[in-house]
Amino acid sequence: MEKLKHLFEANQVWADSIKRQNPDFFHKLSKQQSPEYLWIGCSDSRVPETQITNLQPGEIFVHRNIANIVVNTDVNCLSVIQYAVDLLNIKHIIICGHYGCGGIETVLLDKQKGVLNRWLEHIRLVYEENAEKFVHLNHDQKLNLLCELNVKQQVENVSKIPIVQNAWKQGNNLTIHGWIYDIDNGVLRDLDCRKSIQDVCF
Repeated sequence: MEKLKHLFEANQVWADSIKRQNPDFFHKLSKQQSPEYLWIGCSDSRVPETQITNLQPGEIFVHRNIANIVVNTDVNCLSVIQYAVDLLNIKHIIICGHYGCGGIETVLLDKQKGVLNRWLEHIRLVYEENAEKFVHLNHDQKLNLLCELNVKQQVENVSKIPIVQNAWKQGNNLTIHGWIYDIDNGVLRDLDCRKSIQDVCF
């Protein structure tokens, strides 16, 4: 049975490199976790959040799933948000999608993928609610647009979660951001759909 020895060897090289640069790095890191950011992104292996933001371990709290979806029935995601907001006191929730998302393309192509279809039904609803915006677009344009609309919808979803609403009621200056990542050039883009305490009426 293969034990993936090469990954352990690569880990040792990485750890040794970090310790040469900063001998106290892992000792300090082990003592506390105090990130300012919660990243909710896609599980896609081409979108490594710490690398594309040039942040270090300990600087970003992370939740990832297929197509960066946030729904109020996903206890896993809600638990991450609550931990980030209530215990870590993060200041920013970043919903980051990416162009060329395979999950979103599955919706556009109307492929049947078993249990995945149940998860992607949330994106199908976004597509149907914005159907008029896709009429004259080619496939790639539709895919890019749906990736963007999905991020904007997730920002809305997060803003309505009781955990976030309660944080705002308590005066927490928490901001939700909607970003998208372009795998073709490695660049992040702000979709200008942020939500904060200033946008909420109680």
